Amino acid sequence: MSTRHINPEGLHRSPAFSQAVVVEQPAKTIYIGGQNGVDADGKVVGPTVGEQARQAFRNLATILESEGASLANIVHWSIAVVDGHTFDEGVAAFQQVWNPADPPPAITVHVVAGLGPGFLVEIDAIAVV
Repeated sequence: MSTRHINPEGLHRSPAFSQAVVVEQPAKTIYIGGQNGVDADGKVVGPTVGEQARQAFRNLATILESEGASLANIVHWSIAVVDGHTFDEGVAAFQQVWNPADPPPAITVHVVAGLGPGFLVEIDAIAVV
């Protein structure tokens, strides 16, 4: 498998995300549905975006590990944050789990009117192994 993270000239460069990720050979692709800040018992872990984002990242890591992958295999995140809440704490949570030596994935962030009851953030992802 060959994966290239691209940031073409003429586009903004950021250490936090890649503009696109190209997969050039057949590989296992894992499409992960939206993960919220919910623990194994189905309970929301806390009232802040930071607490919920940390749990969502743990949930993503658990799914990936079950397939022999890790967060480093993620090529795209899609993050939804409830309107009125800043995602600064979510960015801090991302920085805690992402190895800066790995090329950053492409990222899309949406501000939404609402999610499920008590949810402030939801993160889905695509990983390539």
